[in-house]
Amino acid sequence: MTTFAKTYLDEARSVLDAIDTDAIEEMARILADTRETGGRLFVLGVGGSAANASHAVNDFRKIAGIETYAPTDNVSELTARTNDEGWDTVFSTWLAGCRLTPSDTVLVFSVGGGNLEKNVSPNLVRALEFAEGVGARILGVVGRDGGHTARVATACCIVPTVNPTNVTPHAEAFQSVVQHLLVSHPAVKVERTKWEIAA
Repeated sequence: MTTFAKTYLDEARSVLDAIDTDAIEEMARILADTRETGGRLFVLGVGGSAANASHAVNDFRKIAGIETYAPTDNVSELTARTNDEGWDTVFSTWLAGCRLTPSDTVLVFSVGGGNLEKNVSPNLVRALEFAEGVGARILGVVGRDGGHTARVATACCIVPTVNPTNVTPHAEAFQSVVQHLLVSHPAVKVERTKWEIAA
């Protein structure tokens, strides 16, 4: 008997089989270069993707040795900027306050990647417009067609759509898979992780 659990996990296997590993390798190269040139990594995400961004900050700092930040980790500043300036500019003004430079990299986790016409994650679009203007590199792990992120990214992994009714859960789950792949990548990883060295 086919259950929802089996169907869902079969879909996850299909995503794994179809994911663009060349894009991920290019992301690893850019992340390693960001560290080696003294750049910083800024991770942007909304909703479940914000939780993935927070997790990524920990791993890229601790395991990859890259100075990394996410605006959603500071709820006081995030809500102050939302209240005072508006949701659509909350990330772009934060990046401006961080004095984003061409040596830095912006990593977006998003299901849709941002779309101004549909008013979906306009804050991501404005942030990427700002990053482009500065000359920072842009990476993304996104779902569907990737939206604005995929159009402007230096390197972007689009999580393949294998079932249109499960786009969000697969996109957000594979953000975590790709993030863990990247911090484990030999070009990126600089510190051994606890359970791999524990007796």
